[in-house]
Amino acid sequence: MIRCIAIDDEPLALQQIGGYISKTPFLELAGLCESAFLAIGLLENSVVDLMFVDINMPDLNGIEFVKTLENPPKIVFVTAYGEYALEGFRADAIDYLLKPIGYGDFLKSANKVKSWFDKQIHSPEEVRANKDFLFIKSDYKILRINYNDIRYIEAMSEYVRIHLVSSKPVMTQLSMKSIEGQLPGDMFMRVHRSFIVNLSKISVIERNRIVFDGTTYIPISDQYKPGFQDYIDKNFLT
Repeated sequence: MIRCIAIDDEPLALQQIGGYISKTPFLELAGLCESAFLAIGLLENSVVDLMFVDINMPDLNGIEFVKTLENPPKIVFVTAYGEYALEGFRADAIDYLLKPIGYGDFLKSANKVKSWFDKQIHSPEEVRANKDFLFIKSDYKILRINYNDIRYIEAMSEYVRIHLVSSKPVMTQLSMKSIEGQLPGDMFMRVHRSFIVNLSKISVIERNRIVFDGTTYIPISDQYKPGFQDYIDKNFLT
């Protein structure tokens, strides 16, 4: 599935694109935004593969918005003005939709996007690890993640979010079982169905919870408590 968002300051146009995304089998609607500023927050907290972006928006138009993004998703620009087409393609857009948009035109554009993605990475669930780091696929890029930079890993439906010490979290389409099997067992431990922690980053434990930075609480579930308690006992100073 290609996860999409649509950005348009016209509510009816926004709902139309959202409806087209929802009815297209290989697209998944991740959000609708009435401004570029709302989209920024969504991009920071969600995995997005594709954006349908209206060009003519107040304050920050679609092309300017895309140029502000360091690693933008793939883009399809949407506008009522054909003269923007060349500028849109210069911003590395995959396609350009001219309003009013029928579903046939939308589907043709969506198929072009699908063809592009099909030529890229075909199997996202893949991890290669050694004693110091692993590689993951995120937003159609391959990223190196050092084990020592991982604080904890959180399950997010079909994705996992890797919380890092030195930068913002990274999301990748992996199962917890898959990534757990690649992590070194002497360094990482699963303490809950939704959490794997880096044992070397634990400094405070209270009330069956691991506390990171005084604000993040990771629960220790009954299923995983015996193994975690054994780790504590072996390292407990008496």
